[in-house]
Amino acid sequence: MAGNDWLGSRRSEVATDRILDAAGELFAERDVAGVGMNDIARAAGCSRATLYRYFENREVLHTAYVHREAYRLHQQLTQLIDGIGHPRERLLAGLTTAMQLVRESPALSAWFAAAGSPIGAEMAEQSEVIQALTSAFLLSLHPDDQAVVNRRARWLVRVLTSLLIFPGRDAEDERTMLEEFVIPVVCPSESAAEAASNQNSERSFGVNRRSEF
Repeated sequence: MAGNDWLGSRRSEVATDRILDAAGELFAERDVAGVGMNDIARAAGCSRATLYRYFENREVLHTAYVHREAYRLHQQLTQLIDGIGHPRERLLAGLTTAMQLVRESPALSAWFAAAGSPIGAEMAEQSEVIQALTSAFLLSLHPDDQAVVNRRARWLVRVLTSLLIFPGRDAEDERTMLEEFVIPVVCPSESAAEAASNQNSERSFGVNRRSEF
């Protein structure tokens, strides 16, 4: 009985991947918002009933596809920047490499086409998986308060999606903007981080003092 359950689970996983692979091929060919469930069912070689057994609607399928690709991109990114020890250099390499990987993939870059609907930006903003992966990456650079890291991660996702939709003049232009405006905020130097921590402590102390009167 256990063997049959395992086989059924594996069969479901294979079917899910096959459907998402077929969807990815369609995303690479046309506007993501214009790809319907009928299109995906035909591309995957299954019936509508089978497709809806795995994904109850298009939004669920989109979410599953984005999450799967986010994990894949994160794994690939981690391998590519492995060995870069300095936090700021690692962060800059991570950001530029992430955008490069998205742009090199026709299926992923289609989500950020300026001429289409902003579905990629919306998915990235709403995805708890993307937010969690980004937060984990930032924590690996420098330990900090989790709430602060989460806010930085949300802002960073918005910065990257903006650049994917509205690119800079070239790669060097984007790199310069990231170095000048993003890196110092997301990964402050030790002196800047210490100053901010002291300032927060002073504010907290002031609030506590006022509450005594």
